Amino acid sequence: MSDKPDLRKYSSQVVDGVERSPGRAMLRAVGFTEEDFAKPQIGIASTWAMVTPCNMHIDKLAREAERGANAAGAKGVIFNTITISDGIANGTEGMKYSLVSREVIADSIETVAGCEGFDGLVTVGGCDKNMPGCLIGMARLNRPSIFVYGGTIRPGAGHTDIISVFEAVGQHARGDINEIQVKQIEAVAIPGPGSCGGMYTANTMASAIEALGMSLPGSSSQDAVGTDKTSDSFRAGQQVMELLKLDLKPRDIMTRKAFENAIRVVIALAGSTNAVLHLLAMAHAVDVELTLDDFAELGKVSPVVADLRPSGQYMMSELVAIGGIQPLMKRMLDAGMLHGDVMTVTGKTLAENLRDVADYVAGQDVILPFDQPIKKDSHLVVLRGNLAPDGAVAKITGKEGLRFAGTARVYHGEEGALAGILNGEVQAGDVIVIRYEGPKGGPGMREMLSPTSAVMGKGLGKEVALITDGRFSGGSHGFVVGHITPEAFEGGPIALIEDGDRIVIDAETRQITVEVAAAELARRKTTWLRPEARYKRGVLAKYAKTVSSASEGAVTDKYL
Repeated sequence: MSDKPDLRKYSSQVVDGVERSPGRAMLRAVGFTEEDFAKPQIGIASTWAMVTPCNMHIDKLAREAERGANAAGAKGVIFNTITISDGIANGTEGMKYSLVSREVIADSIETVAGCEGFDGLVTVGGCDKNMPGCLIGMARLNRPSIFVYGGTIRPGAGHTDIISVFEAVGQHARGDINEIQVKQIEAVAIPGPGSCGGMYTANTMASAIEALGMSLPGSSSQDAVGTDKTSDSFRAGQQVMELLKLDLKPRDIMTRKAFENAIRVVIALAGSTNAVLHLLAMAHAVDVELTLDDFAELGKVSPVVADLRPSGQYMMSELVAIGGIQPLMKRMLDAGMLHGDVMTVTGKTLAENLRDVADYVAGQDVILPFDQPIKKDSHLVVLRGNLAPDGAVAKITGKEGLRFAGTARVYHGEEGALAGILNGEVQAGDVIVIRYEGPKGGPGMREMLSPTSAVMGKGLGKEVALITDGRFSGGSHGFVVGHITPEAFEGGPIALIEDGDRIVIDAETRQITVEVAAAELARRKTTWLRPEARYKRGVLAKYAKTVSSASEGAVTDKYL
């Protein structure tokens, strides 16, 4: 009996034998030849859409991956899944669909590949939620798979990007710039294809996925437009055929050690708080035990060394120009910060992939030395206390300070908070509380990019804090705490806060507390009533019924 893996384990069930003649007839109509029926089939999941610049070019990358699969002796088959745009939807009711789209994408990839009998997968993503959605879908199927990142956008004129536009809205409200100046920034900030240009969620997740071992070396640090990204896509299509021969699957790569590597790279890069949410969900998909406490423990020994937006000065394209994250990972490996023995989609270990990687050129200051970090420990601070007994996640680089105490100014939802910031209701010393924006209560856990950008634009970045049971864009910065659990809709303590309550956030003691006696909070709880569900039909209603808490990754299949 041969010990070679069956390269056509799934596709043979769809196309082999006289009884599968109807299926072959259908496939001939979409371009299959007689020879193709004898080849392994590689599904190419494309997130192409014209709803956002992040994904507008991905159809071309998917076709390169298809060419690569075909050149390696397989049959590439392109199919689509959805994407949405956080940058367009932020601050609107539509943003409630954002995190939901991660589950829709994962479900759709699993559905198509499971139905069509693909033997392997390439997924191509370029925006916040479709990237972890791709990984979750591949992880559930556990067939040889590679992720391709669509690449970063180039800077707009004047070193602008999408966050420049969001913050211009706040500057306009403060009176610093006029409407014509806002329009001028708007007109140049997004010059073409690619994901948002700082170390926001897309570039954070691309880096995490590369560190996890699920994309080819260098994939996370390439411009969306250029030969590097075209080559990356082609090679990914080729490499899946090698993974089939090796019988190397996502669960062989996405191990506990690999997740630890991904977390430490995210911290080094000062990445988005959304990485916590998504890595928890991705680990759940492969049954790897991962909790908020793991982020806290790894954070104690992981420095922040990347001077990247939103809290820093450089954009992802400038990190690309000096070599991307591979030299950083080599430094981290040499310093004992990464597990070098983990397997990757190259068929080699991480240490083998990094063996010949050269260090950054002398004189660059995008990535700082470990002995001169921006912050000696993680910027992703897990907080607990009487305000968040099940945990919360803060993004604190230290530039905002490490402790904030102020009085609560409470809003039931993002819209009210944004209006309060822009109209001057929010004052220095306030802790803005935005509640009923959690996974169930929103539903959908909207990002608070519009309020946080308005805070920065109005010059209140060091004067106020913002806490929420919702979440933040990777572009948010300032003294912000999200993912507060239990959420308000579940009767968590954030539902009981009243205007004027004193709130203390301490990143050093990792505590978030409201200075209200336990007896008083208990009294308030007796009069609290759960709000009526905002959606009774459709995807948002289904999501609210099945989603787990933010501290568990906000997944929809945890309790099935």
